[in-house]
Amino acid sequence: MTISLLVIDDDESVRSTLVEFFETFGYTARGASTATEGRRLAAEHAPDVVLLDLRLPDADGVRALEALRADDPDLAVIVLTGYADVRTAVAAMQHGAADLLEKPVDLELLAAAVSRAAERSRLRQEVALLRAHGRDDATPPVMAPTVSDLIDLAARNPEAPILLQGETGTGKGYIARQIHDRSVRNQSPYVEINCASLSATFFESELFGHERGAFTDARQAKRGLLEVAGEGTVFLDEIAELSPEVQPRLLKVLEERTFRRLGGTTTLRSAARVVVATHQSLADAVAERRFRADLYYRLQVLTITLPPLRERQDEILTMAMAMLPKGSSLTNEAEDALAVYRWPGNIRELKNTIWRAAILAEGRPIEPAHLGLAQAADPPTVTSAPTTEPRTLEQAERAVIRQALTASGGNRTHAARILGIARSTLLEKLKRFPPDIA
Repeated sequence: MTISLLVIDDDESVRSTLVEFFETFGYTARGASTATEGRRLAAEHAPDVVLLDLRLPDADGVRALEALRADDPDLAVIVLTGYADVRTAVAAMQHGAADLLEKPVDLELLAAAVSRAAERSRLRQEVALLRAHGRDDATPPVMAPTVSDLIDLAARNPEAPILLQGETGTGKGYIARQIHDRSVRNQSPYVEINCASLSATFFESELFGHERGAFTDARQAKRGLLEVAGEGTVFLDEIAELSPEVQPRLLKVLEERTFRRLGGTTTLRSAARVVVATHQSLADAVAERRFRADLYYRLQVLTITLPPLRERQDEILTMAMAMLPKGSSLTNEAEDALAVYRWPGNIRELKNTIWRAAILAEGRPIEPAHLGLAQAADPPTVTSAPTTEPRTLEQAERAVIRQALTASGGNRTHAARILGIARSTLLEKLKRFPPDIA
């Protein structure tokens, strides 16, 4: 399929150079010198990608971007500017820019950016078709159909970087593995690393590898995960925590597919697909200058947002049933307790709750007390029973602890959470109380 390109730049030499350059790649390329002319040509020819200069004679580039995206929300627009700064990048990103490159632009990098933008546009169109027409194939019981469709889409496009977003515990690691297992890369290794768990030096060592003597404890050379993965998948969890000094090196891997080991001089090639995950907003991290805008652009070719469990209440019982160990069952009361709980820990909390409850039930049907959940949508507020008689501080404390233990079904960890104290503190207090409480 021929890619259609529109270049909007008031500099005639830049405009003609870019048009001729992309025509040599077999693109259909056109040029416009003003925002008004560019908007008209975009409406007439529906280009796949627009290259937009931020300084135009008849309009501010960000306003021109906003107008182009208003006409076609799926249009991929790459912003070119000689005045790049964080504020400009954030403004362009907020208005839907697919990428932002500084002038004078490297033509090789620009060609790669256009190819990515065109691929992203194609993926979005396919996503729209999937959502409009639905799918006939079976959907796993623990997954929303649209998420399953996006996993299949990601698997069918094994070169595209994937960004997974969602609260802690929504299953981002599970989805990353599913994307790998469903793709043609599934015969190669799947490796993962948490960006928040290591210092910059050790993270680089894990991802890129190191040569002997690269740092104090580097007594021998080591292959990094990019080498170990081969043509497989590298999953980077908590990508928003990636240290600023490592971000340019990851960007180089995504742009040029090359890297060097820590302390090395030999350039190595990476054939692995990169999948990243975060529970934070990367757009906010860019605005706060904690994350590079250009790296963010390159990671969001296909973004999959996983909804929290509280927004998937019709699936909670189905998930719980699928997680039950063989021979375990839920009483009706336990099912009701699972359905009304808010699940702040999402799927991870549900899985651990079912596992713990099955152990406590010891082969019997699982009751609410085995689950150890608050019986209301929000954690209960512990209040003392009304009384007309004055009580000592110790008596009041015993009453509050008794209520917390009742509300938690006897689960001391959950009771401590309700009371807002450490579990060890609760255990110390219980040692001083009568047996009927402890």
